[in-house]
Amino acid sequence: MIITLDPKLDSRCAIARQEAIEAVACEHGLKVHPVYGANKTLLCIVGEFNGQYSTLLDNFQAMEGVESVHQVMEPYKLAGRTSHPDNTIVEVGSVCIGNGSLTHIAGPCAVESEQQIRDIAHAVHNAGGHILRGGAFKPRTSPYSFQGLGEDGLKMLRDAGEEVGMPTVTEVLDTRDVPLVAEHADMLQIGARNMQNFGLLKEVGETGMPVLLKRGMSARIVDLLMSAEYVLSRRNGTSNVVLCERGVTGFDTQTRNQIDMSAIPVLHNLTHLPVVLDPSHAVGVREYIPSMALAGVAAGADGVHVEVHTHPEQAFSDGKQSLIPEQYAQLVERMGVIHSAVRDLYVRH
Repeated sequence: MIITLDPKLDSRCAIARQEAIEAVACEHGLKVHPVYGANKTLLCIVGEFNGQYSTLLDNFQAMEGVESVHQVMEPYKLAGRTSHPDNTIVEVGSVCIGNGSLTHIAGPCAVESEQQIRDIAHAVHNAGGHILRGGAFKPRTSPYSFQGLGEDGLKMLRDAGEEVGMPTVTEVLDTRDVPLVAEHADMLQIGARNMQNFGLLKEVGETGMPVLLKRGMSARIVDLLMSAEYVLSRRNGTSNVVLCERGVTGFDTQTRNQIDMSAIPVLHNLTHLPVVLDPSHAVGVREYIPSMALAGVAAGADGVHVEVHTHPEQAFSDGKQSLIPEQYAQLVERMGVIHSAVRDLYVRH
């Protein structure tokens, strides 16, 4: 249920009306998530209505200071455009995602050493990158594979980012590690394997930090949006979630996954949240990454997430899908050309 307050109310009256609505919602075990727009305030009522939906809708409609009340049919109440028609711009440090510019997120699959992450950070920064990525906790298929450097890796990533003036993003795997990762990173990543780890989603949502939410390997678009809903529902109205298309499991073995390029415009139509593309995990083959990245920009992606390594043949993980710095710098330049050509075609709602 979406309640729109009368835009003619002054700030004092608007606060009083919001508090009155929150009191009624609380009596029925419901939560209120305010969305403050440029001209209007929307109050999103979520929870179990227990057969009282129609009655409450009428009661809210009759309250003083309420302009309108609308029923929301989508299951993703907070992630959908009905409750939040304006685009969300997510701030990660000094970087904005979703403001019409193209955001470049890049770095190694895993932080391997202090020198390695420093060298890559400088290379990514010099190429035009905006956010430095790197894994300190690695979810690997085999328990015998490299699992990451843990807290030491987090500190190395943070220091490298600070050295070149770039905010950082890294994956968190366990609810117990959320405070530690949040202490060192500027953005928390939920990987594909954890997209429906609902306990982790809720814990990350409580931090109030920006979140990069990757689509699960067999997840539908609605599943991705419902996972975003878990994060948003813990945040009392803030919307610092960026969705990431990274390919889904298919039957063809020529690429690591099957990239769903249509997810970019579909998500832009359904949600106010920014959408970025990860072509590295989508195809898993270095030679195919540039063309997929360019296609994602042409499809309207708000950013592109690419793995970069100075010596991919020596990488502890995912070396086959990592670009060398020279390749990445060339790709950033080419993506800029494509973005300039199509930017005006994708003026989001």
